[in-house]
Amino acid sequence: MRKPKAFRFTAPDTPNARSPPLLAAQKGFPVSVTTPGPGPAEGVPAAGPSLRSGSLGTADIAFFVVSAAAPLTVMAGVAPLAILLGGIGAPVGYLLAGITLAVFAVGFTTMSRHVRSGGAFYAFVTRGLGRHVGIGAALLALIGYNGMEIGVYGLLGTATQDTTHALFGTDVPWLPVSLAGLLLIGYGGYRSIDFGAKVLGVLLAAETGILTLLAAGVLIKGGAHGLSLHSFTPGNVLVPGTAAVLAFAFAAFTGFESAVIYRREARDPARTVPRATYIAVAFLGLFYAFVVWTVIQAFGDAEVVEAAGTDPAGLFFSAITTYVGAWAADLMHVLIVTSVLASLLAFHNAINRYGLALAEEGILPNALARVHPRHGSPYVAGIAQTVLGAVVVLAFAAAGADPYGQLLLWVNTPGMLGLMALQLLAALAVPVYFRCVRHREGVLRTVVAPVVAAVLLSTAIVLVITHLDLFTGASAGVNTLLAAIVPAVFLAGLALAAWLRRRRPGIYARFASEPTEAGTADTTASRTAASRAGD
Repeated sequence: MRKPKAFRFTAPDTPNARSPPLLAAQKGFPVSVTTPGPGPAEGVPAAGPSLRSGSLGTADIAFFVVSAAAPLTVMAGVAPLAILLGGIGAPVGYLLAGITLAVFAVGFTTMSRHVRSGGAFYAFVTRGLGRHVGIGAALLALIGYNGMEIGVYGLLGTATQDTTHALFGTDVPWLPVSLAGLLLIGYGGYRSIDFGAKVLGVLLAAETGILTLLAAGVLIKGGAHGLSLHSFTPGNVLVPGTAAVLAFAFAAFTGFESAVIYRREARDPARTVPRATYIAVAFLGLFYAFVVWTVIQAFGDAEVVEAAGTDPAGLFFSAITTYVGAWAADLMHVLIVTSVLASLLAFHNAINRYGLALAEEGILPNALARVHPRHGSPYVAGIAQTVLGAVVVLAFAAAGADPYGQLLLWVNTPGMLGLMALQLLAALAVPVYFRCVRHREGVLRTVVAPVVAAVLLSTAIVLVITHLDLFTGASAGVNTLLAAIVPAVFLAGLALAAWLRRRRPGIYARFASEPTEAGTADTTASRTAASRAGD
């Protein structure tokens, strides 16, 4: 007897008693029903090319993190002011900042093993503190990373001016240099992430190499009056200027947390991201303190503060000329420019990935979620960021603003405060998250370290705000306005979250969702954490 042919058809949206599947079943025929799959969720971009998973190892991610901090620029440009204000105890400020951020890293790297969203810190905040706070954190990330990058185009212009004047005695206008830098960095972000890692590896080796050469010259020649460890004695550390040094020191680590942004492109991210973070924090803290100490030895404990006050911009160049040679000072001028470029590329790549993640969430336009089919880069987000940078740079130029004193300092300051606030929110989110989910992590990692980090980060933010005039050189009114940008952006994020919850509930419900093996939904643990956090 022939087996009857199965009927195949698509189930209607609303089943009824006279539908073909029911009639066929009543007549004894086997039925194969195909239900229509769900359409794309609200705000979800169509599937297409994705970021290159498994592209970055521990060293690659560490290059991005350390390059964002721009060690040579921070040392030659800012450390003399730390010495001027804090005296010979300044190296300890960098150590204390490094220890604080290492404590913070304990909690957030532990949480990074459990949160796999591409949204990095705002996903952490969402898991622990709820979607409203998470969306506020997402806007903080955008203002923070964009502020830290776009302002630096002013520094690129002035650093290039200083270099060409020092080497060739010629003056170049800053604006064409900054615009050329925008195009160069835009191209670097357009290329694959492994291309960027190779570029940063070379540039980072060069800038740390010249500082190491300076330190070696001082150590070999024994400094100005022999080497001493007076910088680390309590009497030289516990001075009124240490608070200002700590403010500078925390600013010098800005961008270190960006390791988690590259989780989707990392090899074995559960191991790679924490390792890269700890390596970056340890390297920056120890290297900063070591270099500042050697420069103090280069002039002598009794003379270095006066030297820093007389010519802060030339302190490092004078030291390397004395202990290595004039050729090394010329090379340092060039490498400061490449250090700035490395920092710009690192921040540009971080911004692009935040833009990609937020476009995938439906917060930003879907077009920003496009990934280049060959390079695997979020190239549309990169183009948008480059255009934004050009608009800001041209606006400051049209207003006749100073590229260093206004474009750099006024745009960087809210960026720095935004990222510090983002770190604080992430620290607060860690213990709340682990209180709501089942886990096998120890209490030291999930409660003690993040709570201590939250207290220390709060102190750091207060230090920076109370010494904001040291960063900007601006009036009290300007400083108040710059500091107010951060809470204003966060409150705008809370308002956006309320609007999304009411008017675009699909986007709101899916915000910072945890990818599963199917690739779309939250994990049970993450849903539980989000619901207990107030969602």
